[in-house]
Amino acid sequence: MTKTNAGRFFEDYRVGDVITHAVPRTIKMGERALYHALYPARHALHSADTFAQSCGLPFSPLDDLVTFHTVFGKTVPDVSLNAVANLGYAEGRWLTPLWPGDTITATSEVIGIKQNSNGKSGVVWVRTTGRNQYGEDLLSYVRWVMVRKRGDGPAPETVIPKLMDAVAADELVIPAGLDFSAYDFDLAGEPHRLRDYAIGEVIDHVDGVTIEEAEHMLASRLWQNTAKVHFDATNRPDGKRLIYGGHVISLARALSFNGLANAQMIVALNGGAHANPCFAGDTVRAWSEVLDVADTAAPGVGAIRLRLVATKGAADALRDPEGKYLTDVLLDLDYWALMPV
Repeated sequence: MTKTNAGRFFEDYRVGDVITHAVPRTIKMGERALYHALYPARHALHSADTFAQSCGLPFSPLDDLVTFHTVFGKTVPDVSLNAVANLGYAEGRWLTPLWPGDTITATSEVIGIKQNSNGKSGVVWVRTTGRNQYGEDLLSYVRWVMVRKRGDGPAPETVIPKLMDAVAADELVIPAGLDFSAYDFDLAGEPHRLRDYAIGEVIDHVDGVTIEEAEHMLASRLWQNTAKVHFDATNRPDGKRLIYGGHVISLARALSFNGLANAQMIVALNGGAHANPCFAGDTVRAWSEVLDVADTAAPGVGAIRLRLVATKGAADALRDPEGKYLTDVLLDLDYWALMPV
């Protein structure tokens, strides 16, 4: 009798199931150092205690995407070990900062399920919540995944969840004490305030990063993401290892510093799609479109809603005349970030 975990297949999910994910993870400064080694991340609030303290925080929190990657990695053995692809995100909110020394645990609730017409796979929707050692919610988000079927059995009843188009600005959670009224624009790297950005404005982040196998393997291990498509070159007919979508998210977010250096903290994930697969050797560039701006109750703190696009092609190119993503587009992400007004 085997004792190993082969992962769940499509038939193993039922709406209402709550999955407790294994292996708590304590996050310290080593994760920050590795994050900055893997991605060209330069946002000041996540780089320096002194800058964070000048903004009302006790010290510098871990990058918001460290929370995302760690929570996501917890879910892989139970949600996406046998995934064909990770399809999208919605209703994501960062609820509490992640501080060095915090221990992360995660649970997921199955909220939707639908078999594909080919009868060989299906889509599973889960709402995942990551928590710290005090039981406080760090992050909550919905994602949906295409998962292989084990056999040719009957399909479970279809349930497609109704999801919000976006997190409303007045539902954003601002970290306690955050205050941008004495914000140092020189140390942050750019002078641009919230009202310097116009809705509809497109920002070309200019730089590019070529993805290497070694760094992707390091990142997948760091986040304990064990999905077969990222590790096993025999798992795909083309013999290629698929680059973890979160790796592309972090690269694009880091590249967005050029033009959005003051978009300091991610507080919501409204939606997202991994439009096309990414492989080692691809050169990733990024551009952003301003979708909205809003005030918050925190002193000097505003919120900016952004579309972040990772691409192998040109800025401001997203879809073809039929509305399909261009083949160069890797990521289309809609998120809210905090910025000085």
